[in-house]
Amino acid sequence: MKVDFWLLSRDPAERVVAMIAERVLAGGERALVVAEDAAQREEIGAALWEAKPEAFLANGEAGGDHDAHQPILLSDTCEPANKASACILADGQWRPETLEQDRFERVFLLFGEDRREAARTAWRDVSAKDDLERSFYEQREGRWVKVA
Repeated sequence: MKVDFWLLSRDPAERVVAMIAERVLAGGERALVVAEDAAQREEIGAALWEAKPEAFLANGEAGGDHDAHQPILLSDTCEPANKASACILADGQWRPETLEQDRFERVFLLFGEDRREAARTAWRDVSAKDDLERSFYEQREGRWVKVA
């Protein structure tokens, strides 16, 4: 399992979610996007639909009749009703349950400066787990760079 920590500086979470989700879908996988705030999930949903005019990123809010069929499911919990292999924690809040029972192959924690200390704590917690690969990314000159 992989856990990626992404420090947001220039791009908002909505744009970064769309970029990551596009890559997940291109690999033939599904994504679960988790954010506690309903307004943020709505913004993410709009960004996914508008990310690429020629090929929208289909998504839906959890709790509907078609959750199992959604390529990208937006939720306030870490329950992958769409059998997602990737979980994107878009609100900067670490959720240890993402590591339970091999629930996901990859987890992305997106966080800003205001959540840096909480992300450091999560980094240390993840470090204590066996069989986990962790990475840290930040934006430099408009590009995402793996720094750890």
